[in-house]
Amino acid sequence: MEEIKKKQSVSISEVKALLKEQDPETMDQIQRWTFDYVSKFAKMEPENAKKMKHDMIKECNLTEEEAVEIINICPKSMSELRSFTFGWKKLILSETLEKILKIIKENS
Repeated sequence: MEEIKKKQSVSISEVKALLKEQDPETMDQIQRWTFDYVSKFAKMEPENAKKMKHDMIKECNLTEEEAVEIINICPKSMSELRSFTFGWKKLILSETLEKILKIIKENS
């Protein structure tokens, strides 16, 4: 078993790019299922997802995990974003939510 060298949250789009680099013949069953899933549900190019994650962490003071959750869902409206972030049990100002939506619109 390989040693874990780094733990990092990655979006569905980034997972798709990582698995695309693999030879399908060497993938185990879970990797193939995962690749099938991310191929269906990735909403953007991995470069855009990385940029969005960076921008949300820097400009909106989100954790990497929070940014990835938002990127994977790509909410389109303030109410959709509010209902999603409500479960985080931390107050996110309307101004920050507007920045998040702006980042999504600019990169998707």
